[in-house]
Amino acid sequence: MGKSDFLSPKAIANRIKSKGLQKLRWYCQMCQKQCRDENGFKCHCMSESHQRQLLLASENPQQFMDYFSEEFRNDFLELLRRRFGTKRVHNNIVYNEYISHREHIHMNATQWETLTDFTKWLGREGLCKVDETPKGWYIQYIDRDPETIRRQQEQERKKKQDLDDEEKTAKFIEQQVRRGLEGKEVEKPVYTELNRESEEEKVTFNLNKGASTSIAASSKTSSVLGSNALKMVEGAVKRKESAHSSGHSKEKKKKSALDEIMELEEEKKRTARRDYWLQPEIVVKIVTKKLGEKYHKKKAVVKEVIDKYTAVVKMIDSGDKLKLDQTHLETVIPAPGKKVMVLNGGYRGNEGILESINEKRFSATIIIDSGPLKGRRVEDILYEDISKLA
Repeated sequence: MGKSDFLSPKAIANRIKSKGLQKLRWYCQMCQKQCRDENGFKCHCMSESHQRQLLLASENPQQFMDYFSEEFRNDFLELLRRRFGTKRVHNNIVYNEYISHREHIHMNATQWETLTDFTKWLGREGLCKVDETPKGWYIQYIDRDPETIRRQQEQERKKKQDLDDEEKTAKFIEQQVRRGLEGKEVEKPVYTELNRESEEEKVTFNLNKGASTSIAASSKTSSVLGSNALKMVEGAVKRKESAHSSGHSKEKKKKSALDEIMELEEEKKRTARRDYWLQPEIVVKIVTKKLGEKYHKKKAVVKEVIDKYTAVVKMIDSGDKLKLDQTHLETVIPAPGKKVMVLNGGYRGNEGILESINEKRFSATIIIDSGPLKGRRVEDILYEDISKLA
């Protein structure tokens, strides 16, 4: 029987099959050849090229295993860094995406027997943060890129410099207040001896207009006594006013320091981020293809959040209920004027109104519509930190 024509259905089917993934049991890692059935794999094992590769591997098997292990580790971490960044993700999701490429290194050719052993090894070597849950092992890539470390150090140094500047300003203000209080002179009362020429003479005071008068205007003793008493009263009033003003200045200084502490705490809350963002009653979009085209790129409403990372969603068009991980979902940005919810950062949990969208910076501007911060305008909030409210 002659060989099939290049454009015959059988030849086209064979080429399509050869491009896709086949069973792992019929793959030869040494020769990097994929066979489609058991007979093809048997013929390959009997070929001269395969025998030569086995002879080379038998001379130094550890060298080949180390090479395949290093290639597998580098490709896996590169995919994890590029695809998921520093997000927490299930190790099986990363592995399934890794083996979807036809020219990948198979795990049976490495020093690790299972994916769990490889995950534990990543945690021991400090390459990833790993944790075990009832759903399996989760991994989180640790970015040790020098540029990223330099950027983080620069941000920390800038924050420390800002705090130092605030402390210097507070000390300067405190010194100025102390100098101002030290410069004021408190008038001391002047005491004079009371002398009367005759015991029958009567002395009276009238302080209505700030002047002292005597019934006996001709008496010098009464006028002297009235002026001295007026000075004593005015000195007492001045002391009281100076003490009152100094108390106000201290109160103002304490209040300004409290305001600064509140602003610092608010800034810390604003910059604090978490690795989970799901909230009930928000609209999300399904991005995973494992559920088929029926649900891919479809919108749903989050009805319940389980263990912070899993959500029970209800499809908007069909009404079906699904249980999905947050890695299979993404936020939905509505039109300006619609209500949104903040999912991450210092304003997490607050509802707001979408004011505008900055497509170049992938950010938006919202106005807080709930809580004690109602009416506050927040700019440059990322798309992934807000989502439409149902």
